[in-house]
Amino acid sequence: MSGTDDKHRNGFFDALRARTVSTEVSQTVPRGLKIATAYAWRFLVLAAAIAVLVWIVIQLRLLIIPLLAAILITALVWPLFSWLLQRRLPRWLALILTLLLTIAVVVGLLWIAIWQITQDAASVRDRTVQGIAQFRDYLIEGPLHLTGGQIDDAVRQAFGILQEQAQLLLSGALAIGSTLGHVVTGILLTLFILICTLADGGGIWRWTVRLFPVRARSAVDGAGRAGWRTVINYARTQLLVATIDAIGIGLGAALLGVPLAAPIGVLVFLGAFVPFVGAVLTGALAVFLALVYNGPWIALWMLVIVLGVQQLEGHVLQPLLMGSAVKVHPLAVVLAVAGGAMVAGIAGAVFAVPLAAFVNVVWLYLSRRGWEQPVDPGPDDLIWSTVPRRRRMTA
Repeated sequence: MSGTDDKHRNGFFDALRARTVSTEVSQTVPRGLKIATAYAWRFLVLAAAIAVLVWIVIQLRLLIIPLLAAILITALVWPLFSWLLQRRLPRWLALILTLLLTIAVVVGLLWIAIWQITQDAASVRDRTVQGIAQFRDYLIEGPLHLTGGQIDDAVRQAFGILQEQAQLLLSGALAIGSTLGHVVTGILLTLFILICTLADGGGIWRWTVRLFPVRARSAVDGAGRAGWRTVINYARTQLLVATIDAIGIGLGAALLGVPLAAPIGVLVFLGAFVPFVGAVLTGALAVFLALVYNGPWIALWMLVIVLGVQQLEGHVLQPLLMGSAVKVHPLAVVLAVAGGAMVAGIAGAVFAVPLAAFVNVVWLYLSRRGWEQPVDPGPDDLIWSTVPRRRRMTA
């Protein structure tokens, strides 16, 4: 009896699956429109899922930002930490040395910048006011023949735009916090997560992988490790770029007599972690300061130094020191940085490119089933990659 019921039941479901509902309206709808609507509702579902994810991240911003910061700092110091472990130092000693060196570098950079700002702030302020007054006189008495009212209106509009953009960046959806307590909490949480990831990052990752179904663990583990290697390479490259740019531009500013050379170098170092945009903004700041304080000729030489340092590190020093040329797709990077800044302010601009590079590699690994066979995506498939240098063949 049960066999007969199963047979009738299976036959009913088979007939239901085979049945197609057709109306006169559906028959008149063009095939292209059907395909477009099929893509449209899937896109809406995907957009809704992304919106929910962004909303969750916004609600947990005080946790997400320190977590991402700690992961990026871990990627930055990982080569040093691994080198200490390879020298057979105990893990706890390597961890302490890495943390002390990292804190010493950060505190040293901040101390140098603050010290020079306190030394030169008064003279820079007076010279800036004098330079602005001279530039205003030139606009009025020069070939442009502008009036004082036109200049004031233009300055007012410019300051309004800058104020709006500053508010967008400083009070973005994912800003660490608007109070000093939020900032201190974020710093302490970042430090704690950094210690945990360095001390037992492998164990944390294995526990994370075990949260997934057994059949998916190989894929998740391989994709995560591939993405982590990409983040480490990205962090190492940006650290090298930041160091070269900071030393070159800061030293050039000091030799030209531009004030606040040390703070300029620190800003260039920090700005280099926002690809393209950070280098342009910090370089423009150095040129503007030279123009106001030292005049147009020194500003021109400062511009030459900024462009020369960036070309030198990109085409000579980076390939020489790293053994590889960094291949970055400019459009993808600029869009990622702009989108991250719009959604998450300064934090979004900093984390946009490494996060996009990580997602890109993970997506390629999963879509090509890299856990079953090795995956070696080409440079054209990646938003960010390192391309090995071609070695000359010896006779």
